Amino acid sequence: MSYTYKGRVYSIKSPVKSISVNKQNIVVNDQNGTKLIKFTNVNDSKNFLDWIYQV
Repeated sequence: MSYTYKGRVYSIKSPVKSISVNKQNIVVNDQNGTKLIKFTNVNDSKNFLDWIYQV
């Protein structure tokens, strides 16, 4: 599955091993490795979390 934010595509492969949240930054550790996603506001990071928990 992939998530597009501001023109960049982030590929997330299940299972997600861990998620770390620090305000606007989210680190996702999945089967492909660790990815840092920097958001410009808290609402965007919350939308990402809603998306990843639904999948």
